Amino acid sequence: MSLWAIDSDRVALRPNATEDDVQAVIRAVYRQVLGNPHLLESDRLISAESGLCNGDISVRQFVRAVAKSGAYRSRFFERSPQYRFIELNFKHLLGRAPQDQSEIARHVLIYNESGYDAEIDSYIDSAEYLENFGEDTVPFARSTQTQVGIKNVGFNRMFALMRGYATSDSSNKSALVADLAANAATKIVRPAGGSGAYSGTGKRFRIQAVKGQATSRRSNVCYTVSYNQLSQNIQSIHKTGGKILSISEIA
Repeated sequence: MSLWAIDSDRVALRPNATEDDVQAVIRAVYRQVLGNPHLLESDRLISAESGLCNGDISVRQFVRAVAKSGAYRSRFFERSPQYRFIELNFKHLLGRAPQDQSEIARHVLIYNESGYDAEIDSYIDSAEYLENFGEDTVPFARSTQTQVGIKNVGFNRMFALMRGYATSDSSNKSALVADLAANAATKIVRPAGGSGAYSGTGKRFRIQAVKGQATSRRSNVCYTVSYNQLSQNIQSIHKTGGKILSISEIA
């Protein structure tokens, strides 16, 4: 099978780098963190770029600056549900997909308790980031690699997010919310024509859950929702202390 989810080339800032080398690193950071966008001149972080060129900041610090920039915030935080925002943070900053619902829940808690900057810092200051990218390597998609400490199911989840080198992350629809919430395996689905992303926006789903503080089976509830309502309903169930039993697609 031809892999449309590909690993990016490793780009690192080496000692004695030339101006061209530094510019290549800057372009790679913008492409990785901002999701392969058409970058406007006003989106560029001139001060941070200068700091990197002068050796005042590391690549990791430049990544942090881009992830906390207005461009990143407007593209992925302000226009997307919280699940999608966290999903993309994993992709852009750690080069992988979230493995399970507990990872999503942890980052929801970080944001709710400590705010946007703390959510971004939680990836960039993690042992995983430092082990894989250190101070001077641009984060890259680790989609076709088996990795120590990463569950096997995470491999398929990566394919759902990493849809090829030219993929844009402009969609605000979560690719994994249903599978993560139901602790279900993610299918590898080839995009139509060999490129692009699979769309489930016209589908409907049945959510079976237990209400918060439930003590009997009589408190089980069932919701039928559209794809566009899925993320909102899942978040609502979790916020009220409920537990999702299953999510299934219906005709």
